[in-house]
Amino acid sequence: MTRRGRLGLAAVAGISISLLLPADLPAEENPPQATEGKAASAEFHPPQPEEKLSVTHHTATLGGRKLSYTATAGQYLLRTEEGKPRASVFFVAYTLDGVAEGMKRPVTFSFNGGPGAPALWVHLGAFGPKKVRLTDEGMPIAPPGELVDNEYSLLPATDLVFIDPVSTGFSRAVPGEAEKQFHGYKEDIESVGEFIRLWVSRNSRWGSPKFLAGESYGTTRAAGLANYLQSRFGMFLNGVVLISSVLNWQHHQFDAGNDMPYLIFLPSYAAAAWYHKRLPPELSGDLEKTLAEVEQFTLTDYALALLAGDALAPARRREVAERVARYTGLSVDYVERSNLRIEINRFTKELLRGQARTIGRLDARFLGYDRDSVGEVPDFDPALISVVQGFVTLFNDYVRRELGFESDLPYEYLAARVRPWSFAEFQNQYLNVGEDLRQAMVQNHSLKVLFAAGYYDFATPYFDAKFTSAHLGLPPEIARNVETVTFESGHMMYIRQADHQKLHQAVVDFLAKAVGR
Repeated sequence: MTRRGRLGLAAVAGISISLLLPADLPAEENPPQATEGKAASAEFHPPQPEEKLSVTHHTATLGGRKLSYTATAGQYLLRTEEGKPRASVFFVAYTLDGVAEGMKRPVTFSFNGGPGAPALWVHLGAFGPKKVRLTDEGMPIAPPGELVDNEYSLLPATDLVFIDPVSTGFSRAVPGEAEKQFHGYKEDIESVGEFIRLWVSRNSRWGSPKFLAGESYGTTRAAGLANYLQSRFGMFLNGVVLISSVLNWQHHQFDAGNDMPYLIFLPSYAAAAWYHKRLPPELSGDLEKTLAEVEQFTLTDYALALLAGDALAPARRREVAERVARYTGLSVDYVERSNLRIEINRFTKELLRGQARTIGRLDARFLGYDRDSVGEVPDFDPALISVVQGFVTLFNDYVRRELGFESDLPYEYLAARVRPWSFAEFQNQYLNVGEDLRQAMVQNHSLKVLFAAGYYDFATPYFDAKFTSAHLGLPPEIARNVETVTFESGHMMYIRQADHQKLHQAVVDFLAKAVGR
């Protein structure tokens, strides 16, 4: 059931971040006037940016309980301290009704990654009160799809705010402001951090336990925000949920001379080969047992072989190639010709080449067809296509029909306009926000961190979560605040019914521990 109410707000001055200065692009305040003998020239004047909110009221059965909640879909303006608008940030917030001491209720700020993705998938896939209906294994149904109540929503445990960073979703830089000032690691953290500060202040939630839940590049953002929010605003968090994490980017960049990705990805290759029945019988039974063996090999014999480089003895090289082939389902010849180093796109093309199929990058369970089986890399990622299929259409319908928010802008679901993304602070080095997370944790001993990782994820391999968490450099008493949960699915583990239930329970338990309940 829905009860709608529209609320238009005049722009209210917020507080900006001093490091984010607006571009000096003067705009004419008055249109040109007609003069005698001359016609006034027709000029376009963009509408003045304004804040608008749509507030609607709903009931739903979530987690076996009938709940009433309020949804707020709208835009906040980010401003300079002088009051000049810089960007409009779209968000959807859900707050539970009728809660005693509601201002002390936990609130979780959630977002996806990209860079260039809005909070579409964590919203309608993982945590929101509605979800896109999929098959039990996470495959899409026929277009346009269907939106249903999300029995695994986090709303019974925490209020939720889904944030679309600038240039994603309906969020935009205001006319006259350069978009690129929001398109970078530092700039993104500052603008999203300012939005969080603004939302917390306007909704009187400084007294609430606060959490971040990011996915993919959203985990990079979340780790950076954990440190930024407490150092810039004195906003100390209770917990951070990292779904399909990428904190140390050296682990993901297949650059010449960088052997780390080959170590990090190998266990995921084994998981995919296990799923597609490409492993020998003795490795085809217990998946976790097989992966434990592969992880041990990765950190010992394989790591030493890569470290040796061209000095590796031929007999040892052959032995390692045979082990890699055994764990990946590839031929020994292919592994040797690849110099023991299998790049991700080559693997997704090669594993099922004999069946004229490719496998997904976001989720290796998904299969694709290429024009031919000769090429070196796949034509497209079948997993990405599948998770776009229902989500974008259904969000565009939902936000207008049920949440009452109207916009003529296209909903940017993978915004190429954010490229190139700036990593200016990390020139000649790899971005590693593990250090930001470490600093946040050693300064805030109550901060809890949950890593969630899918075995079949090739975008952010599950082994990276284990490896990164073991290399944060935390003292033992603080390292206990970190936990990792793995899933038999891919990048968006929640699209698979059994893993959505598992993720829900893991996060609910995590929230309870983080607030001391």
